[in-house]
Amino acid sequence: FLGEAAKWTTFLSILGYIGIGFMVLASVALFAVGSSLSMGPMRGGIWMGIFYLALAAFYFIPINLLYKFSSNMKAALRSNDQHSLVKAFEYLKSHYKFIGILTIVLIGIYILAVVGIVLTGMSGMR
Repeated sequence: FLGEAAKWTTFLSILGYIGIGFMVLASVALFAVGSSLSMGPMRGGIWMGIFYLALAAFYFIPINLLYKFSSNMKAALRSNDQHSLVKAFEYLKSHYKFIGILTIVLIGIYILAVVGIVLTGMSGMR
């Protein structure tokens, strides 16, 4: 079962790396369009490019942890190496810890957004 999980996490991490590549390409395109049109609504293209680049860097962390889990798990199963097995589970724990903290932060942002929308709607009723 661990070998099967390692194969799937390799596949998912490679897809994640491809997604990160597309995000970087999108940010480069936004930089190019935003800098060529310095006036008007596309001036925000530079800021969107920075946002996409930051998002790609942030997205790299859990994808890289997932890839390290899969590569260490494959090595552990291939050579019956206890150290690689421990490292694999350490990377998996770090991956899920990152995703868990991110989920808590996003739930908090959603709650704040709903409260802000309700307060904005209530102030508009006056």
